[in-house]
Amino acid sequence: MSKVFRDFFKIKSMNKGVIIGIPITIIIIIGVIAMTMISNGDSGDMEVEDVLDKEIRPEETPKVREKLDEIEKIVDENTYEVLPREWQTSGPFQIDRHEYALGEKIFIRIGGLDFQEKGQVAVMRPLNDTHYSVYLTIPFDGAKKNAFNYYLDPSLSKVRGLCSVDDIMGKWALVFRGTNYSNLNFEITDRILPGTDWDPVC
Repeated sequence: MSKVFRDFFKIKSMNKGVIIGIPITIIIIIGVIAMTMISNGDSGDMEVEDVLDKEIRPEETPKVREKLDEIEKIVDENTYEVLPREWQTSGPFQIDRHEYALGEKIFIRIGGLDFQEKGQVAVMRPLNDTHYSVYLTIPFDGAKKNAFNYYLDPSLSKVRGLCSVDDIMGKWALVFRGTNYSNLNFEITDRILPGTDWDPVC
């Protein structure tokens, strides 16, 4: 037999070995997996611990009870409930409530201004029981616009000198400059609108 034929038979028999070797390897892997599954459980069922009948009882130490009481107290103090609207009116000017929580917007509605009515709504914040300071002014002119709405959002401001909630809480007033309309009064209480930040700013 010549050298060429000998080498050809060697290559051909090597290829058959590779082809036969792959299916045998797969069969061996499947067998190992099956044996592992059988050895882990006789019937293939998994054993699960029955925890439904067991009761989890956390230990309540005096320290834990004290912390729970503290949390309940904070929740009770910070309960927030939206008060119903009770419109106050002075001529063409209205606000939607007598009392507001810290963080609530004050809704001012102006409607039906006469053509000649012109002036300012001065929003007055309390300094003490008898004195006020101008928080901001809202101009109005019936010749340009006889109706509009305004949302007032009292907030802390280092620039305005409103450093803490003590500078916001109290009895506020709306004064209608340039008119003979009576003032409207409202109070900002110590209730807090959830999600608002009232940490001191100065």
